[in-house]
Order: sequence, then structure tokens, then C-alpha cells
Amino acid sequence: MSAKKINLPLLVLVFFLFLSKSFSQSQDWEISVSNYEQYTGIVAANGRIGILPSAQIFQTDKIILNNVYDKESVLGVSKILLGMNFGNLEVEINGDKLDNSKISDWKQTINMKEARLITSFTYKDIAKISYSIIALRNVPYSGYIDIEITALKHLNLRTTGKIQTPEEYQNPLSTFRVLKDLETTMPILQTVAKSRLGKHTVATSGTFIWHHINSTRENQRPKLTHQKISEYDNRISFEESVKKGTTYKFAWTAAQCTTQDFYDPQTESERFVIFNLLTPRNDLLQQHQKLWEDLWKGDIIIEGDTQSQLDVRLALYHLYAFSRADSDLSIAPMGLSSQNYNGHIFWDTELWMYPPLLVFNQGIARSLVNYRSNRLEMAKKKAINFGYKGAMFPWESDDTGEEATPAWALTGTFEHHITADVGIAFWNYYRVTKDKKWLKERGYPLLKEVADYWVSRSTPNADGSYSIKNVVGANEFAPNVDDNAFTNGSAITCLRYATLAAEALGISSNPNWNAVSDKIIIHKLPDGTTKEHNNYKGEIIKQADVNLLAYPLNIVKDKSTILKDLKYYEPKLAKEGPAMAQSVFAVIYARLGDAENAYRLFKRSYEPNKRPPFGALAEAATSNNPYFATGAGGMLQTVIFGFAGLHLTDEGIVQKNPVLPKKWKKLTLTGVGTDQKTYVVK
Repeated sequence: MSAKKINLPLLVLVFFLFLSKSFSQSQDWEISVSNYEQYTGIVAANGRIGILPSAQIFQTDKIILNNVYDKESVLGVSKILLGMNFGNLEVEINGDKLDNSKISDWKQTINMKEARLITSFTYKDIAKISYSIIALRNVPYSGYIDIEITALKHLNLRTTGKIQTPEEYQNPLSTFRVLKDLETTMPILQTVAKSRLGKHTVATSGTFIWHHINSTRENQRPKLTHQKISEYDNRISFEESVKKGTTYKFAWTAAQCTTQDFYDPQTESERFVIFNLLTPRNDLLQQHQKLWEDLWKGDIIIEGDTQSQLDVRLALYHLYAFSRADSDLSIAPMGLSSQNYNGHIFWDTELWMYPPLLVFNQGIARSLVNYRSNRLEMAKKKAINFGYKGAMFPWESDDTGEEATPAWALTGTFEHHITADVGIAFWNYYRVTKDKKWLKERGYPLLKEVADYWVSRSTPNADGSYSIKNVVGANEFAPNVDDNAFTNGSAITCLRYATLAAEALGISSNPNWNAVSDKIIIHKLPDGTTKEHNNYKGEIIKQADVNLLAYPLNIVKDKSTILKDLKYYEPKLAKEGPAMAQSVFAVIYARLGDAENAYRLFKRSYEPNKRPPFGALAEAATSNNPYFATGAGGMLQTVIFGFAGLHLTDEGIVQKNPVLPKKWKKLTLTGVGTDQKTYVVK
């Protein structure tokens, strides 16, 4: 048998192509940084809790709890809770407590594919250390810190896990107990307290897990020492010797529950920790990774522009991290990264974050619309209380469904387009899913009420037209105006969608819906440019308003008017305005076939807002309040509904006239719609 001749140059080429592809894939999913002089962390979140990391080793900046509110002050409005911090560890090696001043080679990586934040560093010539922070997708009220210490020399290790309760909490009770069931022992560090004004009971439990032994056998695990610094600072510690050349692996896990979601949060927090303790590490983390793998079936792949790929992936990562299917929860403007805007829910969800999620994950989209449906009765009460019919949704919403905007802010009393934004989101959900059962049970009942609201909210004029008076529009720089373009346009759209919903169910619609929608006035400037409101005189605007009539409302359709509106209003956007404005302009230019202007505005919509070292988005170029999930939704819409040319229609998701920026070689969207289609633009 003769030996085959090996083509060595070809083999080498194939090998390097393989390496190049693997490196590129890693590049596309990970952002690594090695400088923390200016530091804004990337949150690890799972739709229930957000864990915001720190640049300081083994430290966590804060924990945010989704949809858990108490009043911000005795006379204040509601504010989302800052959770008990279970993410601060202390690690001592040979009696030396580690901090950033004593280490080298600090590196932090966000692995978006697996939703893990990895920190690594070297301690002198003694140890190499890495740890991952994970907000478990499979056990959503818990977090997991997975730690590896490789001993370069023999070392003595002491590690302390903590539950630190913010001072605003009342009457904390901190304990340490070892629960037992036959031979299984379960050490539980726990703190239970009342939230700042006593609305909720909050309970946090935590424990260590050792991967190389049976952590539930008391005679096998290291001895645990309990130290209660105060009721607000509860700790357990263990000590271990690590031989040179070996890697010591262990984890710290904790769970946090409240009376918002549980009748007995104390016991539930214990059960989640026990579940994490008794579930094999690989099984637990693989379950988490599998759920993220399922999320990433809906993805955006950009070839030829690695930076845009990372920026877009980071945006999509945050929308996935801040939400979950079957939760019936919504997303605040800053998601689970901060308490900004009190953690309230705005139009930011329906108009900006919801459309990309509707395209890629109908389960999450369903939760977002169900959040509103569950608060329909409160919206109906609000309409009655302000003299209107139907349902009137709050500008800022919390767990109750009542208006949560501070009374001094005119938006809470007068920014009414939110009610139309909600209705539009509902019809779009049906357009994509064709779920007639949902439409009958949830969709149409809400659409009917919001349509009735807009009929009662409109005022007839002498010429037969209708006006909507005394509102704050999307351009919040102009309060208490009549016939704001976007408010009127969104009302027209919502009324038309309510009629379509009735037709889909074979129900007779209210004839007033079409009669009013056909005659709501949209004012024009003398040259035909759409007028921002009836008394607009060319002032600077906070954000896109008129241009929303071209996209997403599709009310202004003729190209000449669309271009007039684009050229007139782009120079009038405030420099300190939010990121989404440029996104709208970018989508419209892309749909007009102008890839150059679309790409210019796409980049402008977020690049000035990126904060070091990872590129977390702030709300505006001049602000520092990341992560701004609303801006992420806007930039994603530019890619999905602009460059990729997807449209939400009564026939479902369709593609029309996609365009590709010159810098991009190829754009691929995967997992689109209920049949998870793939769209490619070359």
C-alpha cells in the first residue's frame, strides 16, 4: 500500500484558516478589557435580578431587583429596590487581603454568548486567579460566582462570603444556620429585612460550594466560621491550603426573594440556594448556557465590521438579559443596570425595545404586552378619573399600574401618546404571531379600550377635523401643545389597528374609530414639511417626533415629504437629546435606499454614548447613566428594519429593499418570526 503525499502548504493554510475563524468567532462574542481607570461595568442579568460588577476584584457594585418597588420617600413616588449585595467576597492569601493594588494582569471579559462576566489576574508570583459572575437564567432569583485559584507556590487561602444590606432597609435579621436532612447538611447564611418604607420583606440566602468534594457532607467541607459584623453585614468564611501546581475550584451562590413574588421569601431563597448547592456544577451551568443558546437563535451577524458586530451584539445581549418569557414583566429604560428613572416602565419599551424582541423572541414580546394587559383595569380607572372613556395608560408605570411619574413632571399628566404606543404594540404582536386566542383574550379587549379613549380624547373642529389638545409629545421640550404630530399620528394608527383587530375576530367595530382616525389633523408648514405641533416655530426638539410618522407609523408615505421632514428636523435635534432620535432617521434613510446617510446616523445614534471600557451605552452623549436599553433598541431597529429591510405588516414579517453599508460585507438575521427564518443581505 503506497503512502499518500501530504500537501503541507495546503495543510498549513487550512490550519491558519481554522484558527482565524475560531479567533473571529471569539472576537464576535467577547469584549475584553485590561484598563479600569474609567470603568462602567456590564451587568449580568436574567430578567429577575441584575448584578452590576465592579472593577475592584471580588466586588459587586449593586444588585437590582426587577419589578420590586417601594416608595422612594414618605412623600415620593415608587422606586425600584436596590437589593442586598451578595456579590462582595474577601479573599486572603497567606494572610494578605487581595485588592487591585496587589495584583497584575487584571483583565475582564464579557462573554455575551454564555452571559458570563470573567475577571482574571495574577497575585504576585503566588497565584493566578479567575472568577465568573453569572445571573443564572435557569434559577432566576439567584447568582453564582465561580472561582478558580491556581497556586504557583504553596498557599494558604481564606475566603469570606457576605450579605451586605443597604442602610435604607429596616430591621434586618442576620443569621447562619446549618439545615439538615439525614446525612445532607446545608449551611445557609441569611439576612431578612423590610424594604425602605416597609412595603416588602426581602430575604437573601447564600452559601459556598466546593467542586472537588461533597459540599453537603459536614465532615468533608472546610470548617465555616460565621461573623456578624452587624445585622447589615453578615459573613461566613473558610480556610484551605492549596498545594503548588494545583487549581482550587469553588463557588459562592446566593438567592434573593421578596414578597412581590413570594408569600414566604425567606424559605424560597433558601430553597434556591439548596438547589444550586445540590445540583452538579456542570449540570447547573449547562442549563444556564442552554437557555442562552436558545435566546441567541435570534441573532444579528455582521461580516466585515467587527466593531459594529460587537456593538450590536452587546445591545441585543442587554435586551435579552433584561427580560424573560412567561414573566409578564416589562423593561425599564436602564433595564436591570441601575435605579435610574426609578425603574419605571415608559414608552421606551413599546416603541424602542419591543420591536427587536418581537422579531427575535415572541415569548419575551408576549411578556411585555401582557405586562400592560395585566394593568388594564388601572388604566380604565385612570381614564375615568380624568374624564375620558376607555383606558388611559400611565406615562410611568410600576407594579401597581397607577401613574408613577413624580407630580411635578408634566409628562405624567399630559404625555398621552403612551396609550397609543401600547395599542400599536398589541396589534404588532398579533401581526407577527397570528395568535387568535391571545387576540381574543388579551389583545382586542385592550385595543377596544384604548380606541375608545382616543375617540373621547379627540376634539371636533368646525371644519369637521379632529384635534388632540393639551399634550406633551415625544418632543418633551414643547409641553402643553395642541396637535402634536406624533401623538396625533399614533392615535390615528391605534384607532385603525383596533378596527383591524375587530375584523380579525369577526366582531363589529365601533364606527367612531374610523370616523375619528380619518379626520385627526396633521399640521403642515407652508412648504409641505410636517409640523411638529400647531404652534411650532422651528425650535430645537428633544428627540424624533414628526419623523416617527414615516417610521414606524407609516402615515407619511410619499418620498418627497419624508425627505423634507428628514432634512428639516435632523439639524433641530438637541445635542443632549437621547440616542433613539438618530436611529429613527437612520431607519428611514435605509428604507429610502440611502445606505450612506443611514450608516452615518446609525453610528451617531450610539457611538458618542459609549462608555469605557466595554462600550456600555449612556442615554445621551453628554450623560453618564448606562446601560440605556432604549438606545440599544433604537440601534437594533436600524439594523433590523433599516439595513435588513424587515417590515411588520398584516401579512407578518416581510422583507423589502434591504441595503448594506459599504463597510459591511454581509448581514444575516437568524431566528426571525415564529418560523425562525434567516434573512441574508449581501
